[in-house]
Amino acid sequence: MDPQTLLLSIFTPEGRENPFPALEALRETAPVYYDKDLDTYFLTTYAHCQAVLTDTAFRTPDLSWCEEHLPDWRDHPAADFFYASMLRANHPDHSRLRRLVNAGFTPRRVAALQSAVEDLTDGHLDALADASAHGRAVNFQELVGYPLPVAVAGELIGVPAADRPRFRRLGSDASRLLEPVRSPEDWARADAAVTELRAYFEELLQRRRREPREDLATVLLEAQEGQERLTRRELVDTLLLVFVTGFETATATLGLVTHALLTHPDQRDLVTGDPELAAQAVEEALRWDSPVLMTERIATERTEIAGVTIPVGANVTTVLTAANRDPAQFPDPHRFDVRRSGTKVLSFGAGPHYCLGAALARLEGTVAVRRLFARFPELAVSGVPVRRESYSLRVYENLPLTAHGSVTSPDRATTITRHESEGVTSS
Repeated sequence: MDPQTLLLSIFTPEGRENPFPALEALRETAPVYYDKDLDTYFLTTYAHCQAVLTDTAFRTPDLSWCEEHLPDWRDHPAADFFYASMLRANHPDHSRLRRLVNAGFTPRRVAALQSAVEDLTDGHLDALADASAHGRAVNFQELVGYPLPVAVAGELIGVPAADRPRFRRLGSDASRLLEPVRSPEDWARADAAVTELRAYFEELLQRRRREPREDLATVLLEAQEGQERLTRRELVDTLLLVFVTGFETATATLGLVTHALLTHPDQRDLVTGDPELAAQAVEEALRWDSPVLMTERIATERTEIAGVTIPVGANVTTVLTAANRDPAQFPDPHRFDVRRSGTKVLSFGAGPHYCLGAALARLEGTVAVRRLFARFPELAVSGVPVRRESYSLRVYENLPLTAHGSVTSPDRATTITRHESEGVTSS
């Protein structure tokens, strides 16, 4: 097959489910492939993707890019948020934002969330146990995959538990910005969600000014380096960004690692026999089926990659899913192996824009794997999983499971009451 046919095949329903044969063939045929219709260079080797992501000569599309390619961006609150945020900003704005926001994501702060993540996980697994009683099939994503990351993101930021239920819809609508192609409906929903979330986080920050807490909202209000502080709009949009990108990535990870282990019973047995392998299982799932299919950069210098000239201003797309199965980097890459070690995946990017919440997403996945498979020893896939129709995110919308019996967990009321009594989730 010609390179374009291979590339376009990954966007079909069949390719969305299993893009790996096409990506492997594309890597072997044209590891640096320019598609004139899409006007972008697609990279499918680990080395090339890593090089571009870590090279400051390749910038993210930001507000200056919007001036040329999205001239009506000012009419869209979602574009104003997305392209000015830390996710898309470039140096020096990105470096300044990153320095100030890093205070909320230190290893100590992430580790301090472990108890909360464990309690929240137990609560959602209780809901899974109730719903799956008597052999009923349930959607894991609906009961755990989506609500757990929303709860953890709320815990991190300081969103009261009572406010969290509506956040899944708002987050899903805002995350349409992560798609490379957006319809008018996508823009309308994203604009409405961003407007509502901005108003919410503005009000939350006002409360935290009056009543500081041990949460990210308070940390960012107090963050300072020399004379530098975050502006009011930067504070609001950083909380919005942390919420949207954090819960989407974690939701994808939870579904992918659960499905991978359930469809590889020998690997599941290794993890249940040695819970210390849970973290490696999450890492291997991130490699084996990456949450983010691809991400883009813009060349600011004329560059040559594998003999192909990349002109100034060219769009370059790093296909992370292909990079993470590159045999030059990972021996026997199509084998799911929880004992694989020394793995450096590109699932959370690399370089200056490496995902700020990667450690928290890994923690959520590790805790969930340990507790899920210890509690539900007979957990099984009960139907055909359905992925979201997305060009960029590899996330399950429906992961049907059955759990024939479970091991008793701590009482749900005790878990939730204890946590709320500590004041972490109350406003």
